[in-house]
Amino acid sequence: MRLVRFLAWPIVAGLAIAAVVLWREFRPLSPGPQPTTPRPEMLGGPAAVQPFAEERVSYASAVQRAAPSVVNIYTRKLAPQQRSPLHNDPAFRRYFDQSARPQQQRMENSLGSGVIVSSEGYILTNHHVVANADEIIVLLADGREAEAQVVGSDPETDLAVLHIAVKDLSPIPIGNSSQARVGDVVLAIGNPYGLGQSVSQGIVSATGRGLGLNTFENFLQTDAAINRGNSGGALIDAYGNLIGINTAILDETSSQGISFAIPVKTAIKVLEDIVREGHVVRGWLGVQVQQLVASALREGGVVPPAALIIIEVQPGSPAATSGLRSGDIVTHINGDPVLDGVHSTNLIADLKPGDSVNLRVLRDRQTLTINAIVGVRPAVTAAGIPVPQSGARSESPSPP
Repeated sequence: MRLVRFLAWPIVAGLAIAAVVLWREFRPLSPGPQPTTPRPEMLGGPAAVQPFAEERVSYASAVQRAAPSVVNIYTRKLAPQQRSPLHNDPAFRRYFDQSARPQQQRMENSLGSGVIVSSEGYILTNHHVVANADEIIVLLADGREAEAQVVGSDPETDLAVLHIAVKDLSPIPIGNSSQARVGDVVLAIGNPYGLGQSVSQGIVSATGRGLGLNTFENFLQTDAAINRGNSGGALIDAYGNLIGINTAILDETSSQGISFAIPVKTAIKVLEDIVREGHVVRGWLGVQVQQLVASALREGGVVPPAALIIIEVQPGSPAATSGLRSGDIVTHINGDPVLDGVHSTNLIADLKPGDSVNLRVLRDRQTLTINAIVGVRPAVTAAGIPVPQSGARSESPSPP
């Protein structure tokens, strides 16, 4: 019993000391003076709002640089009013007005976008935006309106050049579409569904795409949202430089994240040719080619990843003059392996008439080197119909 009493006091004293220590450690602190929240009248307006401490991620500077150059395009065209199928039925003809009045017409409206590329008033847009339009109205980003005239159109790339007589324009900075890389951030600016200028953001998903929509294609693919009305608008890089003209989506019902733009390199060449020559000047050899399948490549002993077989040589063409024949297999153009028909068509078309082009071909399993002098590709009308030139007949739209 004495032992219990002897040990009880130290235990009680220890518990008391522990309780005091714990209370001092965890007791509520005095709130002390608190900073006062400034009232609205103390802020002095929006200018007094403090900026974020961290850097804000934004493409506002790029948009601010490019947006004044992007315009909304509204077109109108008169279309014949279709008659009722009963109009020519003798049993119902008497119920229709038989007066000799002209056939009724209706007005069709469409919309699109465009890009100011020159302070002189030149605008790039898509051919399909302005094709067959009776009236074209351009709405600038600053609210001004102007009637536009078609300087020229190139259905083979789906590009058109407009002109407006307006002063104090803001031409867009031109970028380098050849340096576009998969993964680069891009912004699409246009007039989707007629809502007014809008911006969407994405990345370059692929380069060098061909869809078979136009004769000459080298599309930049992007997942930036492009909708009806965006056609002809700007695809810019993260710094506000134009790298493409928005032109197509894969399918309106299932193309989420798959949109296409014409590289600015192609667009500027079309613009310069149309303004200077009235039409686009392209190189031409006068052959029709077809892609060789892998099995045919192996049988022919072709080493490059692809090759083209010539299926027709047009009489009097540069190809015929150089000695090219039907059945020749083209493996290299100017020392570079042939990739595909689209790439080769673009390569030949980009050459200037009068340039010499070196072709490596296989003929009867023998390798030959043929030099050809590039000619002028036959002109094409706005409807996409080749215009025959003297000395050569027109070819189908696809071959080089």
